[in-house]
Amino acid sequence: MKIALIGYGKMGKTIERIALERGHEIVVVIDLENIEDFESAAFKSADVCIEFTTPKVAVNNIRNAFKAGVPVVCGTTGWTEHLPNLKKEMEANNSTLFWSSNYSLGVNIFAAVNKYLASIMNGFASYNVSMTEVHHTQKIDAPSGTAITLAEGILQNLDRKTAWKLDKEIAPTDIAIKAIREGQVPGIHTVRYESDVDFIEIHHELKSRESLALGAVIAAEFTAGKKGLLGMEDLLKF
Repeated sequence: MKIALIGYGKMGKTIERIALERGHEIVVVIDLENIEDFESAAFKSADVCIEFTTPKVAVNNIRNAFKAGVPVVCGTTGWTEHLPNLKKEMEANNSTLFWSSNYSLGVNIFAAVNKYLASIMNGFASYNVSMTEVHHTQKIDAPSGTAITLAEGILQNLDRKTAWKLDKEIAPTDIAIKAIREGQVPGIHTVRYESDVDFIEIHHELKSRESLALGAVIAAEFTAGKKGLLGMEDLLKF
């Protein structure tokens, strides 16, 4: 499979290595200094592109890939307010986008457990739910896209909560999310249900970026040749 990489930081380099190890070809790498290569023959020859950049440029990168007719696997978070408009553009242009807030297979299993636990706890009003997420200091958005996805999974299943908030001044109907940025932490997410007498926690911790990079390459393998908006639920068939 021919893969184009958009973004060549630590994640991009790890994705490149894993893709090559799995027998794929990297036809072009696009970073800040060669944005014009979206119009290159090499980029247009790709079966799929993998995008890991920053929230400020991700949407334009996705649109440039759509314009070139290349399916996108996007791992950038912090831009999803633009997703409704992108969905309309995808439908109009028959484009393809695979998006996930986290490409770790373990995180997505964790997200499924999170939804199931929330549905159980819906019947136990004495427990209040909160969340903590920890990431490296280079991560721009807070809370993390994964934390937002986890919070949305809780909101879908826990009637007494109606929104999530990052700050400390929250209403009883809010899920409090504490975002910590320190060191080189790849990603830690903890969901906690606490009552007056005990607490229940589920916890996931990434050991390295390898998990994210491998998941992104597997998502690219799944996405090539498909159309529309795709996600980890489609890949893992949860």
